Amino acid sequence: MRATSLCKSAAFAIAIALGVAVPSAYAASLDAPASTAAQSAVQRSAVAQGLYELAYSAKQNALYVASSGGFGDDAGPAQVLKLDPTTLAVQATIPLERKGFGVVLDDANDRLYVGNTVDTSVTVVDTAQAKAIGILQLMEKKVGKDGKASYTHDLRELVVDGANSRLYVTGHSGEGSVLFVVDTQSLKLLNTIPGLGNAKAPGLALDAANKRVYTSNLLGEVVVVGTDTGKVEQRYKVTAEQPMNIALDPASPRLFITDQGSEMIRKYQGSSIEGFASKHPGMRVLVLDRTTGKELASIPAGAGTLGILLDAPRKRLYVTNREAGSVTGYDSDTYQQIGTWSVPTHPNSLALDAKNHVLYVTIKNGDDEAKGAKESVARVAL
Repeated sequence: MRATSLCKSAAFAIAIALGVAVPSAYAASLDAPASTAAQSAVQRSAVAQGLYELAYSAKQNALYVASSGGFGDDAGPAQVLKLDPTTLAVQATIPLERKGFGVVLDDANDRLYVGNTVDTSVTVVDTAQAKAIGILQLMEKKVGKDGKASYTHDLRELVVDGANSRLYVTGHSGEGSVLFVVDTQSLKLLNTIPGLGNAKAPGLALDAANKRVYTSNLLGEVVVVGTDTGKVEQRYKVTAEQPMNIALDPASPRLFITDQGSEMIRKYQGSSIEGFASKHPGMRVLVLDRTTGKELASIPAGAGTLGILLDAPRKRLYVTNREAGSVTGYDSDTYQQIGTWSVPTHPNSLALDAKNHVLYVTIKNGDDEAKGAKESVARVAL
């Protein structure tokens, strides 16, 4: 697909899926000014165009971040950047044939899986060799009523079960979102599981011990898929209108879901979901009992709440507030806010070096930045 011919629907899919900066009329609802001490713990570096998700490798002592290169005539190369986790200096660039967005790391097996959102495929990177070693096509293009061939689904999140050689990827579409199941040893598609809802399905989390994958959709549902049965085992309505990213607590039945509260997505829901009426402004984290769907808590967050990461051993929960330009930390037991770090303009995705207590954040540019300007990665010493 040529960058200059990216269709509006694909651009919107990426905006919903992975956090392209979009105009917003609303302001932060919670974020207090970050303290001087907190801000002194933040360093950042502009590294490349079109940054999206990232992953920290304890084995390689490196930070990997996907760079799509952006879109348009001034787009940069599609690549994965290997960064020094202390200085954020680029240590290596790994060229990609297709634009990369979402990532998931199987550190034990030296594999980084990169979602090629607009090509409905996954690129496999060997982190030990620092090179791409293959591309797995998850769907083929279909010819529409207009006679043009295109992909019916775009990708968002990826999760990996390295011990059982499985990769799970959400393919979402307003006509019916699905879950792709991949054998990571043979790099073959094993199954395409339907039933995630006739709406975009942004959230994805794996409970490998209990053989469950949790997804969310813009119909305000959590849909649970059995990794042993290969089918939808449970679904329940939630009060989150825009359930985005998901984190689960391995030591309890809790599921944490960001409820974004984007006006752009609200308009999309109003035009695409019959009978939709907004009842909640979002900008929060919803806590659920994942076995029953019961709501346990609603944690106020900042404007554009999106990324989420749970540091279960330290009982810390971190979220990105895209429109507020901040990352907020909470005590995951009491749900009390314990810190806020200012990382404007649009903080997007999170990764953690658990041993050294360091949080990493990708930061998208805003409308005021020059076209083609590099986007940033921030390092937060916790």
